Amino acid sequence: MSKDYAVIVVGGGHAGCEAALAAARLGCKTLLLTINIDNIAQMSCNPAIGGPAAKSHLVREIDALGGEMAKVIDKTYLNIRKLNLSRGPAVHALRAQADKIKYRALMTFTLQSQPNLTVRQGFVTELLVEDQVIKGVKLKSGRIITGDTLILAAGTFLGGIIVIGDIRYPGGRQGEPSADELSKSLAANGLKLSRFQSATPPRIHADSVDYSKLTEQPGSKAPLTFSFDTTVINKKQVPCWYTRTTSETIRVIRENLDTSPIQTGMVSGKGPRFCPSIDRKVLRFPDKVDHQVFLEPEGEYTKELYCLGLTTSMPEYVQKKMLSSIPGLENAEIMRTGYAVEYDYILPHQIYPSLESKVIEGLFTAGQINGTSGYEEAAAQGLIAGINAARKVYGKPSVILSRSQAYIGVLIDDLVTKGIDEPYRMMTSRAEYRLILRQDNADLRLRKLGHSIGLVDAAQYERVVKKQEEITKTLEWLSSIQVSPTDKVRKQLKKLKSGDLKKAVTLHEILQRPEIEFKDLAYFAELPELSQEVLEQVEIECKFKGYIDRQLKQIEEFKKMEDIRIPKEFDYSQIVGLGNEAREQLAAVKPASLGQAARIAGVSPADISVLLVVLKGDQKHVSA
Repeated sequence: MSKDYAVIVVGGGHAGCEAALAAARLGCKTLLLTINIDNIAQMSCNPAIGGPAAKSHLVREIDALGGEMAKVIDKTYLNIRKLNLSRGPAVHALRAQADKIKYRALMTFTLQSQPNLTVRQGFVTELLVEDQVIKGVKLKSGRIITGDTLILAAGTFLGGIIVIGDIRYPGGRQGEPSADELSKSLAANGLKLSRFQSATPPRIHADSVDYSKLTEQPGSKAPLTFSFDTTVINKKQVPCWYTRTTSETIRVIRENLDTSPIQTGMVSGKGPRFCPSIDRKVLRFPDKVDHQVFLEPEGEYTKELYCLGLTTSMPEYVQKKMLSSIPGLENAEIMRTGYAVEYDYILPHQIYPSLESKVIEGLFTAGQINGTSGYEEAAAQGLIAGINAARKVYGKPSVILSRSQAYIGVLIDDLVTKGIDEPYRMMTSRAEYRLILRQDNADLRLRKLGHSIGLVDAAQYERVVKKQEEITKTLEWLSSIQVSPTDKVRKQLKKLKSGDLKKAVTLHEILQRPEIEFKDLAYFAELPELSQEVLEQVEIECKFKGYIDRQLKQIEEFKKMEDIRIPKEFDYSQIVGLGNEAREQLAAVKPASLGQAARIAGVSPADISVLLVVLKGDQKHVSA
């Protein structure tokens, strides 16, 4: 008997949007169910995409694979900037201040316009499971909807509790109900859950701010885009602003810590370490007084300003006192009170790297339900879940990105292999090969894969092929032109504040010098005309060649371990010589490769040596 849909997606947040679009674009009859269609792609917290960590890397990887987030933010941003320019290219990042109303509207329209995709409002209360295989969902209305696969992207709605001071009430986010019944259904079907919490700052009225006391933060003068497909359009940018807390702010917080939910125990779930509340900052950094506070517009047609840096769930009267103590915000009018939300998430060792559940076949999970935080992390998981749910429908093998291939691979591998004890946030420091996994080369790394999957069309793929050919051709040309140490050459190098030449060298070697730019080579040879994106790649490839070559060698060693596969039903209890902790952890995670096994907490190098011997066919370590 045929099912109603090939893929059902539950949740219309950033994970659900990417999942539904990917599945539908791959030809599956797809249904997106959301509690409120008006809140699809809602930016419940910070109205921005990208940032100084690895968030912009994720967005560009999503785009390279054929996802939607980058395209939508390019069309709806208020302000865009490039960050970390004083550091190396591995950590360069983009950040766009979003018009959250336009972002939500455009993403909703994109979903509703997508062939093979139905978007409907519906409150899911129960998973339908037979013999640990997903069959569909039941709605609060009583309707049954059947599906071959299900992607659960429930955000903070599972068992959600809103907390403000000493007030607690059910809610997935402010003004929306929590999905308590769905949470119970997951537990009843054998999934282990735990609790996390997230929080958001107050929003204030833009006309109640004294801008003369603030510092303006303008957007980039140079045109910037997240998507590799966006045609650059110069548009007027709306500035952000920043100020700082004062000793009076700290005093107000200290005197009212007895009302803080993180002190009273009103919030029990652990929050994101990289985005602490202002009361937690005061506790963690007792000597610091001047914490930065960024005031970010939420849209062209709203007067709301987001107070980045003032996340809190303290009582509203305390939030008002805090604001009044900050320069420029003395008369700030609160439009929305800051609050915390506690919610259930699935312990991620219960999912495969494909994001399919180990407990229920055909169930995929993506986003905060897997213990992550952030729109970008959610969208990245949603894309992979959508791809793999569709491929399961068609009987195709899952797409699994490795740690050496993409930040998305690092993200998912960290979740399923290492586990988490706090909401996970993607950071460049988490990637061993971050000089290879730059945001600027995501298309060169992943467009071919996106094309083979079916989400990147021929024209998009052809552009990146031509780009790679031009980069290769230019690098070969640089290596073919030699420069001799003549007096004129030495004089020019001195003018460029560069070192002397002792022997003839190539232009490639000259460009490796940090003080030399590509345009400086015009003195030595007639330069080819290059696009900005090709020029960027050429300069990075030259200047960081030694480091890049070293990481490429490390990746080759990494791949050798990843290529040693471990059968899914491998019985670790029969392996003599494994430590007890290693045996338990290996059985729980079920690593797909020896490389993944080596990254599991509690598995020692000695345990890996034993596994290697057994996998190579030596039976002396296998008990009878």
